[in-house]
Amino acid sequence: MRWMIRGLLVVVVLVGLGGALVLLMPTDRVARLAADQVEKATGRVLTISGGVRPSLWPEIGVETGAVSLANADWSDQGPMLSAEGLAVGIDLARLLRGEIAVREVAVIAPHILLERRADGLGNWQFDRAESAPAPEAAPSSATDEPQQGALADFTLDRGRISDGALVYIDHASDARTELADVDAELTLPDRGGPGDLSLKALLNGQEVSLSARIARATALVDGEQTRVTLDAAVGQASLAFDGEAGLAPPSAEGKLFADVSDLRAISAAAGIAPPDLPAGVGQRLVLEGRVALTPDGAIRFDRASFRQDGNTISGDAEFVPGARPHLEARLSAGTLDLSPFVASGGGGGAGKGGAGAASQASPAGWSTAPIDVGWMGALDAEIGLDAEALDFGKVRLGPVRLDARLEDSTLSGDLHELQAYAGNVTGSFEVDGREGLSLDADLDIAGVAAEALLRDMAGFDRLQTSADLQLALQASGRSVAALMGSLSGGGAFDFGRGEFRGLDLAGMLVNLDPSYMGAGAKTIFDSISASFTLDGGVLSNSDLRIAAPLVAAEGHGRVDIGARDLDYTLVPSALRGNGKDGISVPLRITGPWAAPSVRLDAGAMAEERLKQERETLERKARERAADELGVKADEGESLEDAAKRRLGEEAAKGLKNLFGD
Repeated sequence: MRWMIRGLLVVVVLVGLGGALVLLMPTDRVARLAADQVEKATGRVLTISGGVRPSLWPEIGVETGAVSLANADWSDQGPMLSAEGLAVGIDLARLLRGEIAVREVAVIAPHILLERRADGLGNWQFDRAESAPAPEAAPSSATDEPQQGALADFTLDRGRISDGALVYIDHASDARTELADVDAELTLPDRGGPGDLSLKALLNGQEVSLSARIARATALVDGEQTRVTLDAAVGQASLAFDGEAGLAPPSAEGKLFADVSDLRAISAAAGIAPPDLPAGVGQRLVLEGRVALTPDGAIRFDRASFRQDGNTISGDAEFVPGARPHLEARLSAGTLDLSPFVASGGGGGAGKGGAGAASQASPAGWSTAPIDVGWMGALDAEIGLDAEALDFGKVRLGPVRLDARLEDSTLSGDLHELQAYAGNVTGSFEVDGREGLSLDADLDIAGVAAEALLRDMAGFDRLQTSADLQLALQASGRSVAALMGSLSGGGAFDFGRGEFRGLDLAGMLVNLDPSYMGAGAKTIFDSISASFTLDGGVLSNSDLRIAAPLVAAEGHGRVDIGARDLDYTLVPSALRGNGKDGISVPLRITGPWAAPSVRLDAGAMAEERLKQERETLERKARERAADELGVKADEGESLEDAAKRRLGEEAAKGLKNLFGD
């Protein structure tokens, strides 16, 4: 019972001492000390416009009314900080010794304004010369040491912001960002030692968080670089940095890891619509490597890698912001799966693609969906890419080596290597997006498999051979259909040994029968060559040459690429052999690529038959005459010579009968 009574007496005494301390606490002096500490740290005046009262819970200290912290002298946006009040916690042990030391400062419902001037100067870059000399502070061990920097004599066990708001204004771009429900905490227990910062807030209704450890907080505020580790998150997206950083001017260099897969949360926080990516794209978007932020605002990535779902691109890059941002990069990759990015209705044969593609297709089958080239004006760039393969779904290309330049909405490039369809493509190209869209390309295509190329590009799979092509192409338009309908230029091609399926030219000519076509029919050839011109999407040709074991052919006509049809005349000639003379009959090929009509010229075929019959009668007559005249074929005697010889013999015989023996 006595111990219980003694315990109660101790509690009563402690409560009494606490109450006495509160009553005897020099509240004005504490408030003035806090203001002096802030002014020494920032060079800005802290104004306390409300009353100051002592507090016992949760910390022994004082509470103030409304406060405000002056902004930089170049700003006209009002105070850098305004709040309903401050709660200043005092070190009890030192207070008992007659000293005042601030342990904690809590800012109640603050409104914080951060500004970046057009030249890059931030209002958080404090300059002690901005304000008048601070009032003389009361002596204390916390302020007696010589000042070595803006925060050299400042310590804080804990600083808290609750229920705050933060506004960031970039006067260079007029961008404005606002954070609500800001709760933050800063600890700086040792002068010159590490500081820890944590923050949670709502950005456009999206929760964001940040935590950081600063190796030397005073050095960071004073404009020096120091070690910083930082973790930030918005939704499921995260960012981590470990390296050196500075504030005046902003600079950093270290290791970066950023997972930006949660594009919806990032877009919501940024106040923009999420990007409209193809289905399945963006499930994982990760960037990591070494990053450097230079004082002039450039961002450099070294030995970095970017992972987009199953794709990985590695290399070095540098991004320089400004009125005209510039990106320079040298990248390498394995196989890049680009199939989700390919419009389903823009390529092969008619009828391909989904409902969306069909609803935006020309009658010929080319996509009429508008091609967006607005992104070409967003920045300038110089990019080199080496990739093992480019997978477009039904088309797989690579390896590829190219250098591309984007300047003033014009993309140009040099294609050093592109393995495609068992061949190689080299050349140059230019895409001009300044006024609409125009294309210009000079390509050299060597040894490609024509069957696979024509099947994927035009839905035509009857020609099996290897091909060499030289192309000079120009086109303009805002859709694939418009581009194909405006093609101009020219080129030439050479096909090696191969076969044309669905058509038997030799059978048609030898038998003068147009039914030698369809499944199972084919024409084997040794070579095909031609040159052509393009105008308004129509290919014109007049010098086609086909060399084959049983036939030779020449051709001329047009191929309408925009309308995907053709009107072509092929003039094959059956070579002499098999007991027959050469036969030549024009062959007309007309109609859509998918199902062309192939027919022999009826008039020419009738003439050829009459010619054959006439030649047959003439041959039989000559054979009969040769028999009657006794042509000496083994001596090379002609029918005419035989006739002359026979006439001479008959004349001699007649004279002999006339004059006797």
